Amino acid sequence: MSLADSAVAVNGAFTSIPIIDLSKRTTPEGRIALAQEIQEACMKVGFFYIKNHGIPPKCLNKVLAAMEEYFALDSETKLKLHHNNYSGFKGYSPPLDANIDPTNNTKGDLHEGFRVGWEEIKAKDNDEKRANDGAMAGANVWPSECPRFREACLEYYHEAAGIGKVLYPLFALALNLPETFFDDKTKNSAAIMRALHYPLQDGQFDVDDDTPGIGAHTEFTCFTILWQQPGITALQVRNSEKRWIDAVSIDGTLVINIGDQLALWTNDVFKSTVHRAMNKSGQERYSIPMFFGTDYHVNIEPIPSCVSEDRPFKYSPITAGEYVNQRLKNMYHGTQ
Repeated sequence: MSLADSAVAVNGAFTSIPIIDLSKRTTPEGRIALAQEIQEACMKVGFFYIKNHGIPPKCLNKVLAAMEEYFALDSETKLKLHHNNYSGFKGYSPPLDANIDPTNNTKGDLHEGFRVGWEEIKAKDNDEKRANDGAMAGANVWPSECPRFREACLEYYHEAAGIGKVLYPLFALALNLPETFFDDKTKNSAAIMRALHYPLQDGQFDVDDDTPGIGAHTEFTCFTILWQQPGITALQVRNSEKRWIDAVSIDGTLVINIGDQLALWTNDVFKSTVHRAMNKSGQERYSIPMFFGTDYHVNIEPIPSCVSEDRPFKYSPITAGEYVNQRLKNMYHGTQ
């Protein structure tokens, strides 16, 4: 049975998000088993947790502490690095600056963030080359007022980037493709990371109780690796019955979700599932999504095994860069 036919056979609305153990990845047999689990999760849910991912707790604690220190700075200081002042949307985004779901949210998204791209912790000559590729071109900027923020963010960035390199071959296997399928499509696709802070809704912002931290949306890229602060749940995933399912923060795990590029490539066999963040915890919340796409010149169109008579082509070809740029401009009200 082709992937297209298998997708037609998938019925029912999911009510939970599976947990997948990456410790199996060390053997060929283990990777095949993992790919089967990933295939099922991507076809039914579009989200899954991974455990035994290998990022040390020390690294996570360090980046959380650095985020708490940076986002506690006064607004005037943080706005010095507003992303409008730099290329590639790098730098700081204040609360309500973005609105990813303007149809249902007139106020904006109630979070502040800091966007980071590829950079070695100790600078190398190829950093600028990696940074200057497509819609997210531009070197990183860093706050001098919080010197440990750079090191902590980049340590986490490279740990998570290593997991991305593990996942690409597993996604290829899950699509019944060679493990190397994405190798020539991700040579310079430096992942983009956002350090996010969800402030308290304590009257300091002109919003109502239903204003989302991030409105309902799908991702622009192939997949996202998300670290969630332990003990605070805000992420919600919408199933086919339009019901919001909590993606509970589970200590020791990361959340993986499929983005639009993989949905386009797979003709929606893999689901790019709508999700949002609603911080009703009564606490400040921190999270780090990291977005993995392909090189911006790569043409994305459905692979043959995901097309059939019952599942015809849904999408016209588009380059990855064109798609990401369109979505970013819509998100930031047409800026840049």
